[in-house]
Amino acid sequence: MFGLMLTVLFSCRQGYEPYKTKPKLVIGIVIDQMRYDFLYRYWNKYGNGGFKRLLRQGYSCENTHYNYVPTYTGPGHAAIYTGCTPSVNGIVGNNWFEREDSFNMYCVYDSTATAVGTDNLEAGQMSSRNLLVTTITDELRMSNNQHSKVIGIALKDRAAILPAGHCANAAYWYDGKTGKWITSDVYWDSYKGSLPGWVNKFNDKKLPEKYLSQIWNTLLPIKTYIESTGDSMDFEEPLKGEGQKYPVFPHRLPGIKGNDYELLKTTPWGNTLTKDFAIEALKNERMGQGNYTDFLAVSFSSTDYIGHQFGPNSIEIEDTYLRLDKDIEDFLNFLDTYIGKDNALIFLTADHGVVPIPAYLDRIVIPSGNFNTATSQFDYRENGKAVSKNVLEYILDQKYGDGPWVSAYMNQQIYFNRELLAARHIKLEDIENETIAEIENWAGVSKVYLLRDTWKEGSRDAATYVANGYYPKRSGDLYIQLDPGWIEGGYVGGLRKGTTHGSSSTYDTHVPLIWYGWRIPPGNTSAPVEITDIAPTLAYFLRIQEPNGCTGNPINFRR
Repeated sequence: MFGLMLTVLFSCRQGYEPYKTKPKLVIGIVIDQMRYDFLYRYWNKYGNGGFKRLLRQGYSCENTHYNYVPTYTGPGHAAIYTGCTPSVNGIVGNNWFEREDSFNMYCVYDSTATAVGTDNLEAGQMSSRNLLVTTITDELRMSNNQHSKVIGIALKDRAAILPAGHCANAAYWYDGKTGKWITSDVYWDSYKGSLPGWVNKFNDKKLPEKYLSQIWNTLLPIKTYIESTGDSMDFEEPLKGEGQKYPVFPHRLPGIKGNDYELLKTTPWGNTLTKDFAIEALKNERMGQGNYTDFLAVSFSSTDYIGHQFGPNSIEIEDTYLRLDKDIEDFLNFLDTYIGKDNALIFLTADHGVVPIPAYLDRIVIPSGNFNTATSQFDYRENGKAVSKNVLEYILDQKYGDGPWVSAYMNQQIYFNRELLAARHIKLEDIENETIAEIENWAGVSKVYLLRDTWKEGSRDAATYVANGYYPKRSGDLYIQLDPGWIEGGYVGGLRKGTTHGSSSTYDTHVPLIWYGWRIPPGNTSAPVEITDIAPTLAYFLRIQEPNGCTGNPINFRR
């Protein structure tokens, strides 16, 4: 630390001007569903140029956590780039229920947007319109009268759009129906309804066709994947079309591809395609080559698709990270020749973690389970006729008469039918208390929170996470917190398969955060860091205003 202080003092004596010391290029890398321990779990198999290079030459915040629920992709990318939680930025889930219109809203859906680059019109009706605050990328653009160039790239639309912000030059995402990178007409550079020539040229290579024409086998001999469970596990879900009971290597992609290119997302080559496209964007848009700092936000999504299907203990996910390590090495090597390490500021993090498959945990005698009660159907007979109702609806019917009493259930939140309650002269508080008393007795339920009360003074721990994820106009009335190791759903054909994320447990909140490149000292810290600290740290480095909803604080880089 003393040496770093001397360097700063010496620079000042030589006429150091802070506002002139900015990186030419900022690159945000988000790896979808990357739990913190994946940095070290496969360490002995990683090469020296990918994750190891970032850790050895960069600065790692080893104790970085999300500070809200639900920990999903949309809220995660929003929190990283806005520096605030869903309670401020409004992205309370990948989807939420709009009470006024009785409509399930997707986080980046925009009915006014028009697809560019595809005939699959619905895939292009996307923008950052639902994001209620600015991003660090917005602030960068506004800091210099829009001279900085900002581009977001990801297979998932929400992972490209939310980081790029409101006034980006472009955001590109993958259309699985056509196998092409697409955008919408809402961006600063809308290209008059057509994709730039370099994007069309890249799409014309038809790389998804190439990748799906090969067999997915392990990168290394399968017997060396000792960090993972066996290759034939009944709690893993085979790829769509495989037609086998258990998923095993090799995965014969050509025979199960189908008529579109959706399958690519659930293979390691989805990440490779993203890396290649990001490099083309840098080159063709000449990012980092001008007089102003540019910003590329890139997210690797295939880790999430594969992780949901096979779980974090699978050979498939291990193989995916070994291949991603090579993709990151390729990307860093390109940057060395394109702009140089000292001119690019890079951070790498994740949008959430993941829980091991509950069926796997159960076999090694760790408490776990699959929670289906709130959405499952309860079959019974009424007046001699077979009736099927949601379990909670059935219980509330016995107390209050025929419903429906629940307008929506998503993100582990219950939205009550307030219109019906008013018509029947039933107090919202009464049905809330009745429901809490009932559900807290169900298996796998830790606690049921009355969402509007999580803001009360004195709330802490899990209640704070719930409060930080609560935006009244978009959130539900009650939040069901599950016990650690429990997930919603996961039943396929009577078996518990696959896994998910979304909770306040450490396996969902603890993610990597590595800084690398421009003026970043090598080192690490175990000091607590919240995901909302990334944006204000970038603002500090760039000498610009924090996003307008920012609640985080700049990170102190200790040596």
